[in-house]
Amino acid sequence: MTFDSMPRRTFLALTASGIASRAFGFAEPVTGTAHPDLAPFDILMTSFVEQNKVPGASLAVTRGGKLVYARGFGFSDVENKEAVLPESLFRIASVSKPLTAVAILQLAEKGKLKLDDLVMDHLKVKSVAYPNSKFDERWKKITIRHCLQHTGGWDRDKSFDPIVRALAIAKALKIEPPVGPDHLVQYMLGQPLDFDPGESYAYSNLGYLVLSRIIETITGQKYEAHMKKVILEPLGIKKARLGRALAENRAKGEVKYYDAKNRMGPGLYPPMLDKQVPIQYGASNLEAYEAHGGWIASSVELVKFASAFDDSQKSPLLSAKSIAAMWAAPTGKPGHDKDGKPKASFYGCGWQVRPIGTAGKANTWHTGYIPGSEAILVRRSDGLNWAVLFNTANNPDGKSLAGLIDSKVHEAANEVKRWPTVNLFAKYL
Repeated sequence: MTFDSMPRRTFLALTASGIASRAFGFAEPVTGTAHPDLAPFDILMTSFVEQNKVPGASLAVTRGGKLVYARGFGFSDVENKEAVLPESLFRIASVSKPLTAVAILQLAEKGKLKLDDLVMDHLKVKSVAYPNSKFDERWKKITIRHCLQHTGGWDRDKSFDPIVRALAIAKALKIEPPVGPDHLVQYMLGQPLDFDPGESYAYSNLGYLVLSRIIETITGQKYEAHMKKVILEPLGIKKARLGRALAENRAKGEVKYYDAKNRMGPGLYPPMLDKQVPIQYGASNLEAYEAHGGWIASSVELVKFASAFDDSQKSPLLSAKSIAAMWAAPTGKPGHDKDGKPKASFYGCGWQVRPIGTAGKANTWHTGYIPGSEAILVRRSDGLNWAVLFNTANNPDGKSLAGLIDSKVHEAANEVKRWPTVNLFAKYL
């Protein structure tokens, strides 16, 4: 596309914002196919990356199941001036949870489990006695649905999140670091719950590690292998995988990660164990994040996953009944406000949900945040889906990038007057 062929409204908007050259690749790298009708997304992303000092980002958008927009912005590797590509892989953090939830719902469809089964009936991780450990009998009341909806009884604000206590857990269990998902669950079997299962909502990474242990028990496969077989392969997704913590284990096509404040932390991996390392490379136990936050994927792959639920009657992953269960509100207090009225938004099975109207439609989304990366995946009730990925977390003022860009992508989408009919999936998958 040239400036001569661009609508005058779009050209003036780009020029006024001072980003015309960047938006079309003449200065800072912008990759992917430009389309004049989708200029609001270009304007948003180029200005956002600059204003918030983001090294690199990607945005993919689908409409009616078609990939209409896929572009990379800035650098995947600042030092070597390598541009982010639409197919670049990023750590997606907690956007991993919807993937895990769908795998559980598939097992329920096949009759391998029920959502209201007790987790202890399927969990084969053995508790281990360690100093001051004691099994809380309320574990026997936790259901699979509780874990999906963050109502299992763990509240990291009242106690702690085991994912940030890797070295202490390794010491307590008398194992060599790094700890794995099994170890985290094993350790927490010796810790008290923070509330009775089902009585409250409190976001819990641990619940999703319990779910992945159950997936492994029922399927007889490792979690990642099962996920690739039943979630990714049916969608033609070939590059997404569990990420690795150390820089030298970065996957082919994966971006580099940056911390806005260049923070350091104790290393969780030999040979830098307990020595100061970059917080995004070795001070977070990424391999143990697994089902709750360990995946890497491209923005294109994520919107391919999200679009699998556009038509509940033709989903390649779940039945219409299972999709309805995925968006359903929790019962009791977690799904209602203090006056007993249904909450305007809530956490369903693996997704944040905001019902729209009375026809069963909803906006659903999930964000992800770990040192060095942020992500947001949105499914909108009008058939639009988008994913935005960043290779840093927070802007220099300490504000969440996903939080800042959320409403802005909605605004950019609303500015589009004419949507292209192209489908770029074949190009980028």
